[in-house]
Amino acid sequence: MKICPYLESSFQILGRRWNGLIVHYLSNCPNYTAHFSDLKKDLTDITPRALSLKLTELAEHGLVEKKMSAEQSVQISYHLTDTGQELAEALKPVHAWAKKHISLEN
Repeated sequence: MKICPYLESSFQILGRRWNGLIVHYLSNCPNYTAHFSDLKKDLTDITPRALSLKLTELAEHGLVEKKMSAEQSVQISYHLTDTGQELAEALKPVHAWAKKHISLEN
C-alpha cells in the first residue's frame, strides 16, 4: 500500500518539535494572536532563537502570520491564519485522545 502524500506532508509539519504546540497555544489565545514575549514566557523550554525559527517555518506553511505594530515601541505578534485555525480544530481530537490515554505521572 502506498503512503498518502497529504498525510505524509502534514506529519512533516506537525512532527517537527514545537510546531503543534505553537499552533495549539495560539488557538487558545484571544483572536488567535499572541506576542512573541507571551509565547516565550509560556513555552518555557524553547530558546528565543528556536521560537523565532519555528514561527518563521509555520508562516512559510501559511499557518501563522507575523504582525508588527507601528506604535512607540514596535511590538511583534503572531496570528493563526484561517488555515492554522483549521489545523488547530483538527488537533482537538488528538488532544482529547492524549488526555484519555497518556499518563503524565512519572
